[in-house]
Amino acid sequence: MALLLRLMLLCLWPMGPLSAGEILLVGAQDQPGIRSFIAALESRRPHDHVHFQSATDLPRPGSLKPDQRLVLLDNDALEWRLSESAGPPALAMRVGRVQVEQRLGKSRPGFLTLLWSDPPLGRQLRLAHYLLPQAQRVGVLYGEHSRFLLDELRQAAGPLGLEIVAQAWPDPLDSRPLQHVLGNSDVLLGLDDPDLYNSKTAKNLLLSSYGRQMALIGPNAAFVRAGALASTYSDQDDWIAVLDHLLDQAPARWPRSLYPHQFGVSGNQQVARALGLEPIDVNVAAKALAEGAPTP
Repeated sequence: MALLLRLMLLCLWPMGPLSAGEILLVGAQDQPGIRSFIAALESRRPHDHVHFQSATDLPRPGSLKPDQRLVLLDNDALEWRLSESAGPPALAMRVGRVQVEQRLGKSRPGFLTLLWSDPPLGRQLRLAHYLLPQAQRVGVLYGEHSRFLLDELRQAAGPLGLEIVAQAWPDPLDSRPLQHVLGNSDVLLGLDDPDLYNSKTAKNLLLSSYGRQMALIGPNAAFVRAGALASTYSDQDDWIAVLDHLLDQAPARWPRSLYPHQFGVSGNQQVARALGLEPIDVNVAAKALAEGAPTP
């Protein structure tokens, strides 16, 4: 009777985190940034065996142990896991929504959880509204693979009283679409579309927008360093927190995709001064955005 009681109590006891196991991080090649990431994850999960392997050194996914937990760190790792449906579930990091739309279309393999690297559109719009409350028309350039984001943008803009002025930009060497959207907008919002926002187009985008005394929001923190006004972003600590939470759960409970709950704001103070704006208090801005409407 006592044994039966103990068994019943064990069944009723709340389920805790998964027991210690193997976490395999997969990427193109070992490098200092990856080693730093592994060390940070190891410090959060000292009871797990965390290690890295190059995608080129791994066998096909279906030959791995089914209870192995995979973290894909780059596009090479993602392509390796997509090579067959058999194999352990995987958490895919550093993937943007435009990149995945281009690669997978509307399909979402059940063995993948996509951890988006690009900032949520609703949060970027709220940042634009927070920094530039008088701006009402938000200019958006889009390409073949980022067109699908427009409906979501318009839905997020409505409650903020913002209008999306969308303009296709099929050829970034042709400045006419850029000039058109700048001439009909109050602020330019950059989509994280590598075909449009890259090192080759950055100079033209930034000089053209500031030639009209117009701010560029986003598309990411790297563009803020190059001369955009501001963007939201999630850093390594934010991503480690997400991984730590997910790895405590059975893969069957992993969502199909998600953004980190934690984030920061990056602001370019020199650009703010040039546009006649108040200095950007990034901590206050991040807090104000976190208290706003939830991101998709």
